Amino acid sequence: MHYFITGTAGFIGFHLARRLLAEGHEVTGFDGVTPYYNVKLKHMRHAALAQYPAFKPVIAMLEDRDALEAAIAEASPEIIVHLAAQAGVRYSLENPQSYLSSNVQGSWNIIDLAQRHKVKHLMLASTSSIYGASPTIPFRETDRTDEPLTIYAATKKSMELIAHGHAHLYKTPTTAFRFFTVYGPWGRPDMAPFKFVERILNDEPIDIYGQGQMSRDFTYVDDLVEAILRLSHVIPDESNRVPDERVETLSRQAPFRVVNIGGGQPESLLDFVDIIERALDRPAKRRMLPMQQGDVARTFASPDLMQALTGYTPKTSLKTGMKAFVEWFLEARGEFEQGQ
Repeated sequence: MHYFITGTAGFIGFHLARRLLAEGHEVTGFDGVTPYYNVKLKHMRHAALAQYPAFKPVIAMLEDRDALEAAIAEASPEIIVHLAAQAGVRYSLENPQSYLSSNVQGSWNIIDLAQRHKVKHLMLASTSSIYGASPTIPFRETDRTDEPLTIYAATKKSMELIAHGHAHLYKTPTTAFRFFTVYGPWGRPDMAPFKFVERILNDEPIDIYGQGQMSRDFTYVDDLVEAILRLSHVIPDESNRVPDERVETLSRQAPFRVVNIGGGQPESLLDFVDIIERALDRPAKRRMLPMQQGDVARTFASPDLMQALTGYTPKTSLKTGMKAFVEWFLEARGEFEQGQ
């Protein structure tokens, strides 16, 4: 099968592409390799994928519709997985325009071209940030999500709404999946696992926001990839409608569904730091700070719809996942630090 994946030089796109290539699929990877963080790490990911003859990289921006259309036309994929985006909740406070350009205009290009080239399943990466400060625990896909706290979350919600309207008009089967704090080897330098490990190794203090009174539903990247692959085979259709209306999000007007990918096992930020300290066998210098603008106190996924559709729920413990991350970091840091 031929997959077209946006964001293959990114953290999640790299892992998904590598899994598919290892299983014998063809992958066209589309990525702008932007300098939002260390591009050396992005080039390292693409170099690892280039070891597979069935991988074809295309370096261009999502906003470049002509380049995107040419790449999709040449690949003629059965499935498109749209992972590329301007990521980061906090950076959206500094440069909101980049989020509108990539996450709205770029996503529109993907949505529209998927229909024009008749893909069998369009899969869109959304985010748990859409839930904002929802008081309902756990976060269910059927909850209200029209009070985003950041421009990042608002652009992802906009993408979901555009995709639903387009699916209604043109019947492209579409699944939007909402990530919950994905981490693991090859992770992003702007995220807490990378920053905390790096700072502790350098004997620098780590910033703990919200005075440590926050929790996150961490999802190990291999679990996320497994969930995406299982969902790719569940094309939104009345034939697979889940009878429980409390969790099912399959639209009555379009072949469109939203699904959480999270284990439903939130961990406190302080426990997260403790796990890193044990993995590194050294203490952290902790700098306790108030909550940052746009942050939420907790994330907590309901895994019920994912389980009903695929029989799968992410299970990797934070202790196991962070051990794997630390091992990768210690092995690879010399190489990616050369690009800083």
